[in-house]
Amino acid sequence: MSIVWLVAAPLLAAGCGDNVGWVVKPVPLEEDLVETTIDRDPGLFVTDKIAVIDVDGLLINRRDRGLLSMGENPVSVFIEKLDKAAADASVHAVVLRINSPGGGVTASDIMYRRLMRFREQRRVPVVAIIEDVGASGGYYLACGADTILAHPTSVTGSIGVVVQTVSFAGTMDKLGIDAEAVTSGPYKDMASPLKPLGDDDRAVLQTMVDEFYERFCGVVTRGRSDLSGEQVKTLADGRVYTGEQAAANGLVDATTDMNGAIDAAKRLAGIERARVVMYHRPWGAKPNAYAATAASGQFNLVNINVPGVLDLARPRFLYLWTGRR
Repeated sequence: MSIVWLVAAPLLAAGCGDNVGWVVKPVPLEEDLVETTIDRDPGLFVTDKIAVIDVDGLLINRRDRGLLSMGENPVSVFIEKLDKAAADASVHAVVLRINSPGGGVTASDIMYRRLMRFREQRRVPVVAIIEDVGASGGYYLACGADTILAHPTSVTGSIGVVVQTVSFAGTMDKLGIDAEAVTSGPYKDMASPLKPLGDDDRAVLQTMVDEFYERFCGVVTRGRSDLSGEQVKTLADGRVYTGEQAAANGLVDATTDMNGAIDAAKRLAGIERARVVMYHRPWGAKPNAYAATAASGQFNLVNINVPGVLDLARPRFLYLWTGRR
């Protein structure tokens, strides 16, 4: 296998103090996902697999920019992992480990649709397990699974839509700054940050929010067959629920932990012994199912990258729990 040697640049170490070490390590040139076994039932010739696919952080259909790297596109990585599981005949079940407050309306819907296509193509059970948070778009995605489980102390729900707008018009007025847009129609500069949001603009945005809200409720109703459309609407006022509350009102099937989710996947798949595998880039070692949890800043009880969400340059329709409720 071809490798490239990474050597820390002296410039990066400048100003770090005297106690500075150097790390030189080989990194594979290939970036295709690789499989790692994170758990295995005892016995010889255990070939059946359960694939754990982790969904962490914001569900945004764009590459996450880091300080020293471009990062990954969450939608792209999710599809790549599903495709790898779909191509492996030894995979008899998938555990979808969700730790996300949601994200973009379209990103959430793309991931949900690809999960539904995977179920249609492979006909293997999919168990969603919500850990710290699986709210809004994270819960939207979970509704594509056969079974939804949640950790008792998780936060889930937040069924609804938000479009965040901002106006700098008042500040600009105080600074004596005037902005005018020459448009081809009255709504071309709708929700521009350079002017206040007018009543007509608000009405147009509300119509779109209502449409996306109905889509969300429809996804929940199809995924939670024991709940009627009216019951879903009652629960879908934007609030979040603990795992225990979600189990009591039917938004999830039961509360458990990761081990319970894997056991449930075995039962649904009709297998007694299995290897539990995860997919990752070659340089990302995964010793267990919790190793892929993304680290990010803390904001309103949810780990999110604030600049990545509240991009004030333009409005964005979101299936996202912002922490208000």
